[in-house]
Amino acid sequence: MISGRQGKGMEGKEGSAKRGISIAAGALAVAMALLMAGCSGQPLSTREEGTLGGAGIGAATGAIIGAAVGAPGAGAAIGGAIGGLGGFAVGNEMQNQQTANQQTQQQLQQQQQQLEQQRRQIQQLQTQGETE
Repeated sequence: MISGRQGKGMEGKEGSAKRGISIAAGALAVAMALLMAGCSGQPLSTREEGTLGGAGIGAATGAIIGAAVGAPGAGAAIGGAIGGLGGFAVGNEMQNQQTANQQTQQQLQQQQQQLEQQRRQIQQLQTQGETE
């Protein structure tokens, strides 16, 4: 009886160790993906930042939930995929909003330049009218 309990205890420890290794492997994979994306030489777009952030958070959450049910690797993969999709959607919307704001800002600058040019023309016409 005692030896049977000890055997189960060892299996529990091995399973716990395997879960820990799986969580560490998942975290390492996410960290490597972020590192590789960060070292591309170009800054990440808002869309890319959202996708990577969502995938990282999803993978970590999935690994934690997966560890609770005995499958941290599968949880991390599923969580990472779902988080990546969610992060992409949010990042895409934010990038579209930034683009729209930039376009509006450019239009405002162009209109201000046109107004300033018209003011100068009016001043020139007024000066010409006073001298005549």
